[in-house]
Amino acid sequence: TWSWPLIATGTTPVAINGQLQVCGVNLCNQYGRPIQLRGMSTHGLQWFANCYTDASLDVLANEWRSDLLRISMYVQEQGYETNPAGFTNQVNTLVDKAEARGMYALIDFHTLTPGDPMYNLDRAKTFFANVSARNAAKKNVIYEITNEPNGVSWSTIRNYAEQVIPVIRANDPDAVVIVGTRGWSSLGVSEGGNSDEIVNNPVRAQNIMYTFHFYAASHKDNYRNEVQRAASRLPLFVTEFGTVTYTGDGAVDTASSNAWLDLLDRLKISYANWTLSDAPEGSAALRPGTCASGSFGGTSVLTESGAFMRERIRTADNFPTS
Repeated sequence: TWSWPLIATGTTPVAINGQLQVCGVNLCNQYGRPIQLRGMSTHGLQWFANCYTDASLDVLANEWRSDLLRISMYVQEQGYETNPAGFTNQVNTLVDKAEARGMYALIDFHTLTPGDPMYNLDRAKTFFANVSARNAAKKNVIYEITNEPNGVSWSTIRNYAEQVIPVIRANDPDAVVIVGTRGWSSLGVSEGGNSDEIVNNPVRAQNIMYTFHFYAASHKDNYRNEVQRAASRLPLFVTEFGTVTYTGDGAVDTASSNAWLDLLDRLKISYANWTLSDAPEGSAALRPGTCASGSFGGTSVLTESGAFMRERIRTADNFPTS
């Protein structure tokens, strides 16, 4: 699980694709060609720090051949608000570890409760000012400015985005920024809406994408239909999804998970699976006790969801280079 030979030969996702950009409805690489990134999301850094070590990230990069690490920094629930400097440092360390292994780092300002992103507007401005200044020269950083807005209008989310994005742009003018959507980032579907509200009133900023989340055992054809409809009009990024129910627990729904990932592959929509952790729940990729053991390689440490995701992620990317 040694990462340097990959880096030396220039075959990592970041080495091949470089600085990302949004072109039309696609995430594109440094050559302006559409690509799909596939990877894993952390669980809360406040609970599972021992799951995100050099050993685990070596396995993620080299054995799983992951393109992406989503760094989920909770704002509430004993997260960022309790120790802004400490959590900012933790995020930056993981950005560096991802960079060293040639993976993209998706910095997730993980808001959930309360569902109004404006509650955390000042914290978001402070956090993103810090991480964008520190990481501006890197090519592997993507910013996710609010995880799952809920109980608020699209216009509120849009207003939040139009205040936070300029803070990032002041330091890092060319990074991709991802904006959460209404109804727990369901494009509004979970609150009776759809993507028309975004198409009709897009965020006024360049190089941005919109979030879609799903849990395969709970969210099926009506959600897939909306993603297919929206994908021709909006740049979408599935920054979080599970193979199980929306609670994060329960059995893997293999049929729905495959239907979802086949659709995302076909549309070249990037994704991060919830979660690279050993939480005692069906969505966790690692069996309980794995992180404390410090040994992450092979398949014996994986849950059903983990084994499923490892096989989906490690297939060849075939990134275009001209």
